[in-house]
Amino acid sequence: MNRLTAVEFKLFLRDPAAYFWTLLFPVVLVVIIGSIPSSREINVELGQRGIDYFTPVLVVLAFALTGLFITPTYLVSYREKGILRRLSTTPVGPARVLVAQLVVQTTVAVATTILVLATSRVLWDVKLPGNPAGFVIAFLLSVTAVLSIGLFLASVIKTSKAATGAGSMLFFPLMFFAGLYVPREQMPDALVRIGDYTPLGASVQAFGDVAKGHWPGLTAVLVLLAYSVAFGAAAARLFRWE
Repeated sequence: MNRLTAVEFKLFLRDPAAYFWTLLFPVVLVVIIGSIPSSREINVELGQRGIDYFTPVLVVLAFALTGLFITPTYLVSYREKGILRRLSTTPVGPARVLVAQLVVQTTVAVATTILVLATSRVLWDVKLPGNPAGFVIAFLLSVTAVLSIGLFLASVIKTSKAATGAGSMLFFPLMFFAGLYVPREQMPDALVRIGDYTPLGASVQAFGDVAKGHWPGLTAVLVLLAYSVAFGAAAARLFRWE
């Protein structure tokens, strides 16, 4: 299993697009946003600096790129190429490839989170989460929810091109409700309420809570758990190896 996971890591690192979008792109955005002078000043509507607001949003962005694009595209391409079918006839088995992929993507999510927080802290003096234990809970819930959605997409989509298209159709509206384009504090109340029940909106809310030293809010926790259970169960039931 360790060797298989190491192979999956090597394949990931040989794909420049994969590690650019999941590891480097969120960090680049931190640098760009923090370089804008107004983002380093207190925004009355946000109640904080712009860079303080966008740091957790960019962490969630990284999760979304991993879960909605990388995970389903890799798994669907493995099915298309017959890799999973061939592995089903060996002692390795296709299920171990699935586990190895999840280990890789979770590790990437951890690395990206550390890079984003470290860059924000070093360059723009963004405070680290006030509740570290709460942050770990928010991280695990968010990653599990997004990867469960990614596994579901891989379960029901037949081609890698279709997987990319489906990921795009979900990514952009979900990131809107997460507050990437318009801060949630500046949205109408109705949109904020809708966003609270989306996976990425709930993730941003959870990270916002722990940034202030609190525990993730109950609504965010329940929403993320619901997505994890519902899509994880559907993926397990519908996933095809060939």
